[in-house]
Amino acid sequence: MAVTAVLLGVTACGSEDGASASAVQTPAAKHSALSGSAGKTAKSTLAALAALPRGYVADARNAPGPFTATAYLSTWSADPALDRALLLNASFVEGYRASRLSPDKKKRYTVQLFKTGSAAKAKALQQGLWNQDVHDHPFTIPNALSDARIEYDGSTDQSIAIAEASLAVGAVVVELTVRESGALGTSLTPDTALITALAKEQHTRLTATTS
Repeated sequence: MAVTAVLLGVTACGSEDGASASAVQTPAAKHSALSGSAGKTAKSTLAALAALPRGYVADARNAPGPFTATAYLSTWSADPALDRALLLNASFVEGYRASRLSPDKKKRYTVQLFKTGSAAKAKALQQGLWNQDVHDHPFTIPNALSDARIEYDGSTDQSIAIAEASLAVGAVVVELTVRESGALGTSLTPDTALITALAKEQHTRLTATTS
């Protein structure tokens, strides 16, 4: 059982070095379209675009790298059926994911980039992914969707502070999240300052690339 309690929450950046489909397809064609080729490439074209927090360290449990739609659906998707449709409609090309830990290992930052078929399709994918969760406490980040909250994780019996943002620039969608877990009763604050700084940096990187 998971009960979500929401609180308003309230340092910054570095870098690290799919296949298209139409909305109507047969199951076999959909599987082929989502297989992609990003996992076979030696280096993702999105890697250099990912904004990472300075001072954070490598996350041994989550190695950075490109991902195909199939890998995303089987590993990170909360709703594979819905996300499969979203990625197909977005003409997903390739993805990239990286994770970093704060020096004290208490916070985990994750960035995910999705390259789509067009700017319009990126906007649709951004909104579709964002709408899968409740976001009742936005904070101010220019050119981005944002939310900060405290959740109760019933599986670990812990509280989790989450600050997140989503951007769509050109044909690329980016999701940025920082999470901090603590025992029940621990005073946690979503790190909106970090997400704000990285979202701004991410927007600058993507804008420079598409201009």
